[in-house]
Amino acid sequence: MTERATPYYCPYCGDEDLRPEENGGWLCSGCRRVFSVKFLGLSLPEVSR
Repeated sequence: MTERATPYYCPYCGDEDLRPEENGGWLCSGCRRVFSVKFLGLSLPEVSR
């Protein structure tokens, strides 16, 4: 498993030209925003018996 996954598009403007930044962030060349992506975990449904 890699340290971080690569996002395919900017969550703000949808541009696909993203570049890695310091501290695990991503710079969008379209809107110049820097953002990060964090995996929080899985949400599994409870199974009733």
